[in-house]
Amino acid sequence: MMFQTLKKPLGINKMSFIQIFSVITLALIVYTVLLLKSENSIIFHPSPYPEGDWDTSQFGLMPEEVNFEAEDGTQLHGWYFPKAEAHATLLWFHGNAGNISHRLDNIQKWQRLNINIFIFDYRGYGKSKGTPDETGIYLDSQAAYDYLIQKKEIDPRQLILFGRSLGGICAAKIARTHPSAGLILESTFTSAKDMAKEIFPILPIGWALRSQLNAKENVAQLTLPKLFLHGTDDEIVPYALGQELYSAAKEPKDFYSIKGAGHNDTYIVGGETYLQRLDRFIHQTTAPLKKD
Repeated sequence: MMFQTLKKPLGINKMSFIQIFSVITLALIVYTVLLLKSENSIIFHPSPYPEGDWDTSQFGLMPEEVNFEAEDGTQLHGWYFPKAEAHATLLWFHGNAGNISHRLDNIQKWQRLNINIFIFDYRGYGKSKGTPDETGIYLDSQAAYDYLIQKKEIDPRQLILFGRSLGGICAAKIARTHPSAGLILESTFTSAKDMAKEIFPILPIGWALRSQLNAKENVAQLTLPKLFLHGTDDEIVPYALGQELYSAAKEPKDFYSIKGAGHNDTYIVGGETYLQRLDRFIHQTTAPLKKD
């Protein structure tokens, strides 16, 4: 009799555990589904025009306004900063937030280098039309590259691809399929799957993501010179992911740690040494072409 009275509460406790576990599991599934449905809004944080500060003159900058078109007809916008007697041209792929107007202070510092700079907004950012997604930003990146090669007649041997954070994904993809002198990846992660593990460590949602954003796969195939930069205190893309991306790359390659820098202040914390390191890489990879 005593055995029977003890058995009943154990059964109830077991049932309660199953019910609680089921509720938690269901909640996690629903949460994951909602996350996946809003995937693009989690990845991309565009600031459409007129958000930002579009007065370039306050930084002493006078860019050329560039309007061009992606393969699917999406209208895009960018700025071209020419430099007299430029040694090379830099194609700038910016990160997942803001727009090109938020990079003016950074561009001002880069103007000390003897290079032309072309920075553009992906669809949905700044004055560019459309809505961003992985396929779309690749089309936009392709269009930006084509603009420089076809309209500005830039020799690929004098072209440096520079990608910061998410922009590094685009830069690496373009580098894999199109010629250029060198690739610079700053604060770039390995893949969307790896970043999902960092952001949602409890939820294994990486397998279900539609967006791959796989820089690791692309850099592993590249034989052109590569420079990787990463802040040691990056609060968004872990420093370890930057090192992993570098490890996956073939030679020639180099890794520059920016001690004490976070995700968005690399060019500030890095200071003069940062600029010198970039300048050296650009000059080493884009030696002046011999004239016929």
